Amino acid sequence: MNTLAPHLAGTGTLLRFALRRDRAMIPLWVGVNALMVLSMPNTLKGLYGTAGERADLMEQMATNSSLRALVGPVFGDSLGALTAWRVGVYAGALAAVTSILIVVRHTRDEEESGRQELIASGVVGRRASLTSALLTAAVADAVLALLVTAGLAGQGVAGALALGLGLAAVGMLFATMAAIVAQLTESARLARGLTSGVLGAAFVLRAAGDSATDDGSSALTWLSPLGWLENLRPFADERWWVLGLFAAAIAAQGVAAYVLAGRRDVGMSFLPTRPGPAAGRLRTAGALAWRLQRGGVLGWSIGFFLAGLVYGGMTEGAADLVGDNERAREIFERMGGRSAITDAFLAAMIGMLGLVAALYIVASVLRPHGEETSGRAEPVLANAVGRLRWAAGHLVIAFGGAALIMLLAGLGFTLGYGKEAGPILAGCLVQLPAVWVVGGLAVLLYGLAPRLAPAAWGVAGAVLLLGWIGPALDVPQTVLDLSPFGHLPKLPGGGMEWPPVLVLTALAAGLVTAGLAGLRRRDLTT
Repeated sequence: MNTLAPHLAGTGTLLRFALRRDRAMIPLWVGVNALMVLSMPNTLKGLYGTAGERADLMEQMATNSSLRALVGPVFGDSLGALTAWRVGVYAGALAAVTSILIVVRHTRDEEESGRQELIASGVVGRRASLTSALLTAAVADAVLALLVTAGLAGQGVAGALALGLGLAAVGMLFATMAAIVAQLTESARLARGLTSGVLGAAFVLRAAGDSATDDGSSALTWLSPLGWLENLRPFADERWWVLGLFAAAIAAQGVAAYVLAGRRDVGMSFLPTRPGPAAGRLRTAGALAWRLQRGGVLGWSIGFFLAGLVYGGMTEGAADLVGDNERAREIFERMGGRSAITDAFLAAMIGMLGLVAALYIVASVLRPHGEETSGRAEPVLANAVGRLRWAAGHLVIAFGGAALIMLLAGLGFTLGYGKEAGPILAGCLVQLPAVWVVGGLAVLLYGLAPRLAPAAWGVAGAVLLLGWIGPALDVPQTVLDLSPFGHLPKLPGGGMEWPPVLVLTALAAGLVTAGLAGLRRRDLTT
């Protein structure tokens, strides 16, 4: 008799349900990732169209340790190899984030909301939910692998297959890791935070190792799954045996997750939340909001400061990498808006962090939505706490936290670059009106149509896509202007333009006001 079958009963039904719930999120995240990879060969062909230019690039990367830390070493001079070099690590990290979100959403999130207990009361196996979550992540990663393999097959079938499988392997490695962490923690927020922290550590280890050597052979690089991905070497004498490392790690983590899942009760964890004090210390709605979001603010603050420090240290080497390549200069100028390559690089990197800050503000703004749908907001609002005061505590942290992380990014840039702080800090802070507009749209969706609130992630993803890939693809300015970031002055180096900044700030205020008005009038989700 098969003793495993009863534990997996209902897996197919739960998988179909998970895919239906994620019918918008998975295509969006996978589509953005695939488009980032597949758009790169044409961009690189314009940047490095001749063998001589590609040879110069390889020589420059061999001697520029700071830029190797950013994008890794170059293993070949073909367009396929350059594509794997330029976006491989970032596409792998994005696949990891997608898998983490999927697995935590369908495991710990379900338990935290109480839905898992209801599902478990039916004819559902003990490990069916975990299996369906991992299969959902596997579907997303498999689709990404198929798109990348098919799209890059013209550059070389073996290299395209290696890159596609490598990206899927990174995604599944972090999916199984998220499955383990979901058993250890009692909070979905903590599970996402811890697994994302491991991903950040993997990026740092890979960057440190690549800055030390130009061939990916550093021990630090091999300690990182992202380092495994680059050492797979797609389009450059592929090392197929590296996929065996991924397979072994995925299998080991999967077994650990299944063992842990079978040894705990629904809703419980191996690392239970520490009980609070006997007498409550949170006397205001704002204090409660800060207690719930302080971990996220701290994590984003550290990340932005370190990113600014790293990018600031790379600024001097940017001009060496671009050299006389007019196409590369044009792309930086489209992103940074200036003819001086150093100013353009700074403005472009600051703009990229502004785009990422849009993800922070959406996550923070939607925290009340999670509190409401999980039923935790209702007991709070049943007391002498108004809806607006309750929501305002979270919004102050969301909008003020965006200002804090951009300020810390500016300080990091200043320390890394070693030049005057004023223009750099101004460039960071001028991103805020656009970030606030994205946050205002999230507030509007939450206040007026809470079921559509997760669509704010789609808005943030579209903005990120336009800002990241648009300049490299020569997207018309009218399309770039659909993003609020397309209207900001390009600082440092450019002139300050107050009208668009004031208009965007007023638009953000109007969106927040309309969203709060809707929240005040509608019924709570129960």
